[in-house]
Amino acid sequence: MKFINFSFILLISTISNFTFGQSKKQPNIIVFLVDDMGWQDSSEPFWTEVTPLNRKYHTPHMERLAKEGTKFTNAYANPVCTPSRVSMLSGMTAAHHGVTNWTSPAFNNNTDAPDDQFRAANWNYNGMSPIPNIAHTFHATPFPKILKDAGYFTIHAGKAHWGSAGTPGANPYNMGFIVNISGHAAGHPQSYLAQENYGNLPGKASWQAVPDLEEYYGRDTFLTEALTLEAIKALEQPIRDGKPFYLNMAHYAVHVPLQADRRFYQRYIDAGLEESEAMYASLLEGMDKSLGDLMDFLKEKQVDKNTVIIFMSDNGGLSLSPPRGARPHTQNLPLKAGKGSVYEGGIREPMLVKWPGVAKPGSVVNQYVMIEDFFPTILDMAGVSSTEIVQNIDGKSFVPYLKNPKLIDSTRVLVWHSPNKWTTNDGPGINYKSAVRKGDWKLIYHMRNAGLELYNLKNDIQEAHNLAGQYPAKVKELAYLLGEKLRNWNAPMPIIKENGQPVAMPDSL
Repeated sequence: MKFINFSFILLISTISNFTFGQSKKQPNIIVFLVDDMGWQDSSEPFWTEVTPLNRKYHTPHMERLAKEGTKFTNAYANPVCTPSRVSMLSGMTAAHHGVTNWTSPAFNNNTDAPDDQFRAANWNYNGMSPIPNIAHTFHATPFPKILKDAGYFTIHAGKAHWGSAGTPGANPYNMGFIVNISGHAAGHPQSYLAQENYGNLPGKASWQAVPDLEEYYGRDTFLTEALTLEAIKALEQPIRDGKPFYLNMAHYAVHVPLQADRRFYQRYIDAGLEESEAMYASLLEGMDKSLGDLMDFLKEKQVDKNTVIIFMSDNGGLSLSPPRGARPHTQNLPLKAGKGSVYEGGIREPMLVKWPGVAKPGSVVNQYVMIEDFFPTILDMAGVSSTEIVQNIDGKSFVPYLKNPKLIDSTRVLVWHSPNKWTTNDGPGINYKSAVRKGDWKLIYHMRNAGLELYNLKNDIQEAHNLAGQYPAKVKELAYLLGEKLRNWNAPMPIIKENGQPVAMPDSL
């Protein structure tokens, strides 16, 4: 068992002010996690200019949160959902924890699609586990457990999707949550509609039928609204008892199936959007209303000034058509591609952080950060350390950037690793790809053809100009960094059917 000392991310002079119980100095913390929301899917711009997509959507409460907190313009997650959610709870990058694709709700079901060139990599397709020796899982200590042990009242609401059914990681109670609202092994809802019991109809329920929420069956309460109402109910107890709380508000929206949230749908039809895009936009606005309702509740209960809110998405916006409208892989412009891709459209995310008294309202951070940073950051915010962490942490606290938004660390290295066949057809940056970013430079490794692409994101956010031929030294530097990381982490690699060997590392080409 390995032990990590988190004193390097904590302010030692203030440790004595925190206890493993109730403390007035410990902030409440909410992570508001959206599913499949792209960087451009908001009326709040995350670029240097307002884009046509920003004008398409209506998210006033994201705008409100940006005014009251800090906007991160270079925030990243993984190309698909489960790797990001495991990285968030474990503090490790996907290449390191080995959960590199989405996990099936069925036990021992490798979700990789069949491929003519490769056999599946040996990845952890049963997900994350809080206890060791579960087949095809990654063993780690989830940070909600650490918070609970430190006196936090921990609540999960919505999508979990950390592990397959029958494994400990599928159940939020095993991951450190005192309250679980509708979190289970599945990665999307069977239905958003209460009229359809969120999928729980006799003879029709599947793995994706959303558990709990029986009191809303047959009513007109959209799933996003029901989860918000239940999360607010759960917050009443710790507020009444004066205990710090952690809420993992993990919406199923805006994942497929695309279904109209009737409260907002007509607005987008009237604006000229075709049906599927109007449904998508209505899912976004319903999610935004949830954010506003939570913020209003915190203010009403007079706990808003001691509550951190972190807004994030788990991967880029879906760009497959169907189910999205328009030409495939254009739904996240100016970013290239979308969900499943290591291009920017699949990994760059909208991120906002409000921390009253620490994060300056209306500030902007341009430093690139990654979803595994949430683990050390949240423990840093809570003033909690632990000697029970069994994994090595890759993430870094972004608290220093909240205190000084102008800080830049151009030496940091970020890695994305997708040695899987996520969808049956290869798309731009999709299937069997890895990528590395250092400073403004990003290298993409195509495992199928041993190809390397180089982009300068500062000058070319669209990744339209491959500079590999012009900067061979930079290609060599980044290929070495990527290969070194993948080797040190024993990252899963696909197997070449022709010779039975794993795909070569990018620095050995």
